[in-house]
Amino acid sequence: MDSQPHRLAPWPKGRPPLSPEDARARLAALHADWSLDGSQLVRRIRTRDFSASLALAVRAGELADLVDHHPDLIVRWGELSIRLWTHSAGGLTDLDFTFARWLDQWLESSPDGT
Repeated sequence: MDSQPHRLAPWPKGRPPLSPEDARARLAALHADWSLDGSQLVRRIRTRDFSASLALAVRAGELADLVDHHPDLIVRWGELSIRLWTHSAGGLTDLDFTFARWLDQWLESSPDGT
């Protein structure tokens, strides 16, 4: 298990995404706020206001650039929504769960999540 964020290797072409059963099993190792929405991994993080949501999105974007795996981020007043899936695989892969785990670690070590 990789503990420090680093650039992730691309998902191999032609390799299928995780099965729903495998995705559910990996979900159990993440923060309780993560959920599955079809073939996507989703987390909604409550914040104090829009500025805090935006700051959190910027930090999540910095992590995404570092590891070269980019989630969809939706910034709202009081909330940041994060959606992960591996586009090239058409579903969830280990890359998504690795990114989610690194994001969880960063949020736990960051006061106020920002």
